[in-house]
Amino acid sequence: MEQRAIDFLKRLLDSPGPSGYERNPSRVWRQEAETFADEVYGDVVGNAYARLKREGGPKVVIEGHIDEIGLLITHIDEEGFLWFEPIGGWDEQVVVGQRIRIEGKHGDVLGVIGKKAAHLLRPEDREKPTQLRDMWIDIGAKNRDDAKQRVSVGDPAVLHAGFIQLTDDLCASRSMDNRVGAFVALEAARLLAADRPEADVYAIAAAQEEISFAGAATASFRVAPTVAIAIDVTHATDYPGADKKANGEVKLGGGPVLTRGSSINPLVFEGLRAAGERLGLDCPVQGAARRSGTDADAMVRSGAGTATGLVSIPNRYMHSPNEVVSLTDLESAARLIADFVRTVTDRSDYRL
Repeated sequence: MEQRAIDFLKRLLDSPGPSGYERNPSRVWRQEAETFADEVYGDVVGNAYARLKREGGPKVVIEGHIDEIGLLITHIDEEGFLWFEPIGGWDEQVVVGQRIRIEGKHGDVLGVIGKKAAHLLRPEDREKPTQLRDMWIDIGAKNRDDAKQRVSVGDPAVLHAGFIQLTDDLCASRSMDNRVGAFVALEAARLLAADRPEADVYAIAAAQEEISFAGAATASFRVAPTVAIAIDVTHATDYPGADKKANGEVKLGGGPVLTRGSSINPLVFEGLRAAGERLGLDCPVQGAARRSGTDADAMVRSGAGTATGLVSIPNRYMHSPNEVVSLTDLESAARLIADFVRTVTDRSDYRL
């Protein structure tokens, strides 16, 4: 992957933006989009759009959600400790002892997650997992008034864990789920900008997937595309104890994963698989019997209905501060999607 793309990915991942508070990563995404897209804009939900304009062409959406899981400050007690609720789905044991980055009224505020030390627990409680309601955030405040000078109820927070490269190909960060999907969507659009398709292309960084799918639903309704490709992460199965019976043979660097199932248009799936074959990619396939658990589920129901596809990036340690993905997989996913979009013309018919 070229250094420009790595630098963009790092800026995107390091920008805090849990569901409903995506303005920081969205701003980074839109700034990058302005270097090549014909139109760049946002909406009231928090979605960001980058359009490659082709008037009269079939509309194609390439979408990845840009939000991440996080925390929300709900109470400041008399001693200045902060109490919180989760934004999105957390493994509660991941939160214990973490450093926290709060978007406060005058800028970022750093804190740590506090809990009663194991030495002070009753023996029968030591083996029990700590629940979120028994944790708090310590920002070093002297009291409530001191804390309120820096933070307010409703302020969002994320784990303070930035981008690192483990190897030339593997990198780790919080917010891989699913800021890498928004990254791939824009990189696919960049490839298409250099070799324009017949389609009217909208790359979209969607908001609020981790809590409601609202961003994808409203964006798809707004654009009313013929075809929409959702990009998300999926569980890699190349680590100890992974459940290959449930998730298949999925490894980092093994290429993007395609999904077949109820939310996926069969003709779009076949088109994506054919694109992979043209590029020499042996894309693993996962089945999703009822729902994919991604924005594809929202887009297929939007308006009069959309022919959807799903491309996923293998991810180790999902919903942790150190999700791990392959840069090669990100590049391959962008190339795959761009190749497929070039096959979409005004003669394409995805009716079943």
